[in-house]
Formats: sequence, C-alpha cells, structure tokens
Amino acid sequence: MSEQVKKPVKITETILRDAHQSLIATRMPTEIMLPIVDKMDQVGYHSVECWGGATFDACLRFLKEDPWVRLRKLREGFKNTKLQMLLRGQNILGYNHYADDVVEYFVQKSIANGIDIIRIFDCLNDLRNLETSVRATKKEGGHAQIALAYTIGDAYTEEYWTGIARRIEEMGADSICIKDMAGLLVPYEAEKLVKAIKSGSDLPLDIHTHYTSGCASMTYLKCIEAGADIIDCAMSPLAMGTSQPATEVMVGALQGTPYDTGYDQALLKEITDYFAPYREECLENGLLSTKVLGVNIRTLLYQVPGGMLSNMVSQLAEQGASDKLTEVLEEVPRVRKDLGEPPLVTPSSQIVGTQAVMNVLLGERYKISTAQTKDLVAGRYGQTMRPMDPEVVRKVIGDEERITCRPADLIEPQLEKLEQEVAPWKQQDEDVLSYALFPQVAVEFFKYRLAQQEKVDLTKADTVNGAYPA
Repeated sequence: MSEQVKKPVKITETILRDAHQSLIATRMPTEIMLPIVDKMDQVGYHSVECWGGATFDACLRFLKEDPWVRLRKLREGFKNTKLQMLLRGQNILGYNHYADDVVEYFVQKSIANGIDIIRIFDCLNDLRNLETSVRATKKEGGHAQIALAYTIGDAYTEEYWTGIARRIEEMGADSICIKDMAGLLVPYEAEKLVKAIKSGSDLPLDIHTHYTSGCASMTYLKCIEAGADIIDCAMSPLAMGTSQPATEVMVGALQGTPYDTGYDQALLKEITDYFAPYREECLENGLLSTKVLGVNIRTLLYQVPGGMLSNMVSQLAEQGASDKLTEVLEEVPRVRKDLGEPPLVTPSSQIVGTQAVMNVLLGERYKISTAQTKDLVAGRYGQTMRPMDPEVVRKVIGDEERITCRPADLIEPQLEKLEQEVAPWKQQDEDVLSYALFPQVAVEFFKYRLAQQEKVDLTKADTVNGAYPA
C-alpha cells in the first residue's frame, strides 16, 4: 500500500437528503439543518447532497415548507461546499414524464437557487430520458452527473456497463455514479463493476449504495481499491441500516492509506454530537424505526430495495394478507423478467412491486394491471433492456401500439398552460414548478402559505395598534 500513488477519496455527504429519506421518510425539517451548516461547510466534502429525491414532495406535503426556500437558505450557509441534488431525468422529481420545457426550466431554477451538481438518473437506464436534463445542466453551468441504477440480471453484463459508460461520456456528462439503491452490490462484484466502467470512460466515478444488506462498507473499500473516486456516506447518527455507511467510519478506515480523505475527525465528532440528540428524538417519537436499522438479508435473496419492501408489507397489511409476503417476494423476480428486467428504483420498483402484490392476491397473474404497469408495457417510461414477454404484453395492453421513440417526444410543451393554472397562487417564479410536479399538494401548500402570511400581517397590525405592549 505504501508504494501506491496517493489518491485521496472524496466523500459526498448525504445526511441532509438521502440519509433522512431512507431512515425517517424525509422528515428532517430545515430548522434542524441550518444550525450545523457552518461546521459541515468546514469539512471539505466533495459535495453535500441536500435536495431533490423525495425532499421536494415531503417539504410541501408533510413539513409545510417551501423546498425552494430551503435550498436558498442552505446555499446561503454553505459558502465553500458544492450542493448536490437528485433528479429523476424526464420525471424531474415526480412520477410521470414531463415536457422538455418544464425539465429545462426546473434545471435552470435549481441551479439559479444554489445547486452545483445535479445527479440525473432514469429508472430504466434509458439514456434518451436523460438527454434534456444533461443538456440543460451544462447550459446553466452546472455539473451533470449521470447515475446508473445498479441491478442484476442476464442483460447487465460487464460489456453492458462498459458500453453505457462510454455513451455517457459521449453525451457530455461530467461524472458517472453507480446508484445501488437496494444495497445489492457485494464487494467483489463491485470491484469488477468499477473496472468495467473505468475501462469505458475516464470520467470521475461516484459510488452510492445503502447498508441494507450489510455489505456497503466492504463494497466501498473494494470500489476504492479498483479506482472509484467518490463515495456517498452519512454522518453516523443517520447512517447504516437502509441509509449509507457512516462518514466517520470510512474516514477512519482510510486514514494513513493512499486513499486518506484528510478530513478532521474532531470536526466530524462535533457534527455527530449535533445530530445525535435528533436521532434519539426520532427513535422516541417513532419516526425512526429499529426495523430499518438492522441488516435485511431479503435484499440479496429477492433483490428488493428497502423502500419497495416496506411498500409491499404495507399493501399486504391493508388487505389482511401479511402471510402472503414470501409469495409476493417470490413473484417479484418473475414480474420483473416479464417486464423486461428493469432496475428496481423509483418508479419502476413501485410498479413491479404493486403488480406482484396484485398477481398474488387475485390468484391470477395480470388479471388486473395497474395504470402504471400499462404505461411501462406501452413504452411510456422508455425502453427496457430485455424484450417483454409477448403474452404478458398482450394481456396488459391488448392490441395497443407500443411507443418506441423517446417518450417525451410525444409530450407537447406544458409550461405556458401551467403558468396560467398557477396564476392565482403564484408568489415566485418557482411556484409553477412546484405546481407542475405535485398540483394538488402544491395548491394545499399555497393555501397554507397564504394563511400564514395573513396571520403575520394581522399580528403586525395589532402590534402597530398597541395590542402588544413593548
């Protein structure tokens, strides 16, 4: 090791986004984040992931916060550190494809409000669905990182990963990420994967995984030794389980090696000490469940991400059919194969999982198909790596003609119409984007925001009139 060339590993810190999305359903409010920003800004992180993914929806729906205001406050606090977000390609942060004009405007506003790095992925790894986002990010001067959803299957050979890495570099991306959303990536397979991608591209490579299967720290070590440049970690109070490996642990493991991050453990301890009481609070109020903190070996057995598993457990419980879980888990790989072996990540994981539940509960496969299954089969999400089972296709969509072009090519521009619809509620340019992604949720938030503003105005008026003595 001592003879190796020094190659410090960079870390993307996830505690302000994916860590709390994975462990406490994205419920960390901005007020918890802001007091520690100054300390986090001193660490020297490659980036802090703090926005995108489910944070946008959760801010509006559950926390009654404006996600754009959160981003602006974080940008104001992080003076030395790049801010990063997760974008679902043509789906933006929603679950449907949007027109190019909406995608372009969202990227423009994200960067204008403070984002430096946009991690862009597609649930099918269909690069056509990433073209607009990458182009828009580059136009606005941002860093475009394409994330490949890691999955297992006959189609996903080393040649596949080498080839797609080459295509990503040709698209003009600035870096590549392996997005192992389910914690499926085991150490020695990870080593092969990194070498395959590095043989296809010279772009920096970031590895993102979850601790769900218990392999993540070992996987990171093999990835680093194979040439990975960046790893995603979370400060220990919200690490492990369905979250990422702990930042301090990886920093300690690499100390004194050619990969030494150079981060100050005393500074990291201060950040840990800040978040530790919040973790205890989340455990006490039930927001953080011990169920998501351990190792779940079902991840490797059934290749099911933690979020997908919890969705299926919930669906079965609602139907009084919790005893059918094993049957459903065995049905998942069959449905996935029928539907062209898509990676299991939002929204394809929900589509496959829900269809597997329905197949088992109804006692007949594809007797009823969800609207999302029909859209996937019809090609409205893009192209799968493997052909779908022709018999399943016929059963799900009948004689309907399937889409073979980039799905967004069939969507007319939407921005002008959305601007008209949101006009009664609009207080900032970004409101149209909140409305575009989550119309009903956004309007409810706009009503709440207005009510709060009226309360403030009333308080000010009462103070001026002497209702509140100095």
